Amino acid sequence: MQQQLETLIQTRKFTLKIIEHCTIKQLNKIPKGFKNNIAWNLAHLVVTQQLLCYKLSGLTCLISEEMIENFQKGTAPTYIISEAELELIKKQFIDLPNQLKEDYSKGIFKNYNEYETSVNITLKNIEDGIFFNSFHEGIHLGVILQLLKFV
Repeated sequence: MQQQLETLIQTRKFTLKIIEHCTIKQLNKIPKGFKNNIAWNLAHLVVTQQLLCYKLSGLTCLISEEMIENFQKGTAPTYIISEAELELIKKQFIDLPNQLKEDYSKGIFKNYNEYETSVNITLKNIEDGIFFNSFHEGIHLGVILQLLKFV
């Protein structure tokens, strides 16, 4: 599981590296044919990791309820993310996987509420949640790479 968590951390660093030269306007742009933007995808990944790992384990998420409401599955951008909010999202994007790795090592994930994903995979424990989160991250990294072509 440590390898899976390290993969998440490295993937997130790579994601930030590929967008580092984008302006806030580019990160908020929704190109024709897309439903969201790069900034939304970053925040969505922060939220999803928290829900799959902490909430389904019966633990308190380390992000605000407002962030969850704005960026969870089924949402789309409803406002322009400011530079200040984007900086917070980027900080969480890097810090929260490290916190997950630390919390996993401490053994705080004792329970897990079984959950069937939208691709019909049933998550039964924290390890399943962490593994599926990596799959989900890969999907959104692909979306971000596509969005970069149009911003």
